[in-house]
Amino acid sequence: MLGSDPLGVADFPREVPAELLHEAVEDIVRFGLGEDGADDDVTTRVLIDAKELGTGRFVAKASGIVAGLPAASEVFHQVDQGLGFASETRDGAAVEEGQMLAVVEGRLGSILAGERLALNLLQRLSGIATLTARFAAAVEGTGARILDTRKTTPGLRLLEKYAVRAGGGHNHRLGLADAVLIKDNHIAALRRQGLGLGEIVERARAKAPPGMTIEIEVTTPEEADEAAAAAPDLILLDNMDAAGLAAAVQAVAGRAKTEASGGVTLETARQAAEAGVDFISVGALTHSAPALDISLTIDA
Repeated sequence: MLGSDPLGVADFPREVPAELLHEAVEDIVRFGLGEDGADDDVTTRVLIDAKELGTGRFVAKASGIVAGLPAASEVFHQVDQGLGFASETRDGAAVEEGQMLAVVEGRLGSILAGERLALNLLQRLSGIATLTARFAAAVEGTGARILDTRKTTPGLRLLEKYAVRAGGGHNHRLGLADAVLIKDNHIAALRRQGLGLGEIVERARAKAPPGMTIEIEVTTPEEADEAAAAAPDLILLDNMDAAGLAAAVQAVAGRAKTEASGGVTLETARQAAEAGVDFISVGALTHSAPALDISLTIDA
């Protein structure tokens, strides 16, 4: 959990709890090694003497923000507890092309067995952190904060959300139990019962656990005004351009925090922030971030 409560609402934005993250890393690495058949690397087994030692160096082949070093370390720990892994930087740090990130030493066959999974995790998470940092830089000085979404890779959510934090972003819901987020399909179902947006918010407030964040999605400034009358904690302004966002923020008039969502790009993020929203959620952080190019080179 975050140590502070910036919205006056418990547990939002969220942060992946350290103990939960540690468990996720262990489980993901265990699954990944099993999927890769790391305990029977036939190529290494037939070519490399079991006693041969080696050193591998992780090197950035592009500039970016590094994330996932502890996950890479866990890969080699699970493959062979005799391997040594030493980070040369830290998660969240900016790195340049050619910079060494970490060194792994020990039985060469073990290093080769864990190579691919360690790189997959390190490249994927560093890519997310790098893209997040670019979005955070795009809105710097505006007061708006960048949020992720639940558009994550199945099984990797906690690590991907951790990478968002490493890049300077913030976490939205970790899962469906974290907050009430009333989306378009919820609203459509409830409108069939004759409920307006305010009544939908009031129903959610009455039935949700005490103190839970209540957020509702709207698509026009008029809907934002209607929803704000019931004082939700957050109003999600969906797929609005900069002018629409500014009008919606004006309509809300401080009665709730506002979140821009839907189609925000690096080119439009600052316009959204300058419209006055408190948060900007970006699904692309986790569903479209390109991997950061990183190599593992074995010393000759």
